[in-house]
Amino acid sequence: MAIKEGIRTGGRSARVQESIHAAIRDLLLEHDRATISVPMIALRAGVTPSTIYRRWGDLTSLLADAAVERLRPDAPINCGNLRDDLQSWTEQYLDDMNSAAGREMMRDVVGSAASCSSKCASIVRDQLQIIVDRALVRGEAAPPAEELVDAIVAPMIYRILYSEAAPTLERMFQLIDNCLDRYR
Repeated sequence: MAIKEGIRTGGRSARVQESIHAAIRDLLLEHDRATISVPMIALRAGVTPSTIYRRWGDLTSLLADAAVERLRPDAPINCGNLRDDLQSWTEQYLDDMNSAAGREMMRDVVGSAASCSSKCASIVRDQLQIIVDRALVRGEAAPPAEELVDAIVAPMIYRILYSEAAPTLERMFQLIDNCLDRYR
């Protein structure tokens, strides 16, 4: 079941969502992901399980939604040039996604409703678009954000999920350079 559209973003609805997301964050620090349940989250958040089921439908969709919210950056990266911005962003993203919590989050997103995956992709694309826009204002040549997703994010996620090991940071920097070389 997808997250219901048209839910107000402020007021009680936002407070309930935040309390549920906070409960999930806290529980994941205290328990193995496999032991967490909707009733456990509801109890910690101070809501009824029916509140969670009504909004998210199932545990996987709820965990995916909370994980996607975690992807939102605190502040945009700004190192002063495109290459450094992309390297900093990539290093942070690789650390996040390659962590145990990041891998579980990706599995939850993949196993959830399509709207959650789309939201996740949109957040990543928006983060990269900020970096690209900043570079263009500085007068630097920059690839489109979608090109960066294909050149940097897609291989990283594939390697994390399906390879024996995640890509090294050096390999990710090579992919950044290869992409930037095409736009210089």
